[in-house]
Amino acid sequence: MLHLFDKIHKNLLKIIYPTYCLGCQQLLLKNEDVLCSNCLHNLPLTLHQELSVNEINRNFYGILPLEFAYSFLYFHKNGITQNLIHHLKYKKRQDIGVFLGELFSYHLQSNEKIRKVDFIIPVPLHEKRLFERGYNQVDTFCQTLSRELNITYDNSILKRISYSKSQTKKNKKERSEMSTTPFEVVFDASLHGKHFLIVDDVITTGATLEACAKELLSIPNSKVSLLTIAYSQS
Repeated sequence: MLHLFDKIHKNLLKIIYPTYCLGCQQLLLKNEDVLCSNCLHNLPLTLHQELSVNEINRNFYGILPLEFAYSFLYFHKNGITQNLIHHLKYKKRQDIGVFLGELFSYHLQSNEKIRKVDFIIPVPLHEKRLFERGYNQVDTFCQTLSRELNITYDNSILKRISYSKSQTKKNKKERSEMSTTPFEVVFDASLHGKHFLIVDDVITTGATLEACAKELLSIPNSKVSLLTIAYSQS
């Protein structure tokens, strides 16, 4: 009964406050959410989870001992993925994280590697950045993966301890020249030997994910994997 009420309430809100596709800006139909059916069909899927070796594996080869690394979508300038990430990150559209989390979870349901993960860990924001933005843009995505894949979500293990301006406009060399890691791990013996899945929105140079992974690998006998909403080929 409650689910039915929520569905009716949602449909009424769509009538009063029409919603538009974040891909093509067309009015969404009754059963559409975030994207219209056409844009949903044309999402630039990477299919990383179906490949034995993908771009992320190659990028981190010899740098990190990863169990696996996947991105859900390709990130192209002015494309659907960029628009989704922009609204998720800067427009408070946390529902996009739920939407994408449910989609990616569907593709990961039969993945054997994902079943070996013990904890889903979001790349953390510094307290100051979290206060400025009001939320971590990957939280709803992580929480949805946690629920759909039955994997524990924990945002207390990895902490960001230094505050810096956005790295969006920095080049690869500037991003990699961090004198000290901006992250630290908080753990006890109960986390020894666990498999951590680090989650972020977009992977570009990989410097942030590398720093996170190295901190988590300081936990005795730990394993790490990487997962992001999008992969930028630039």
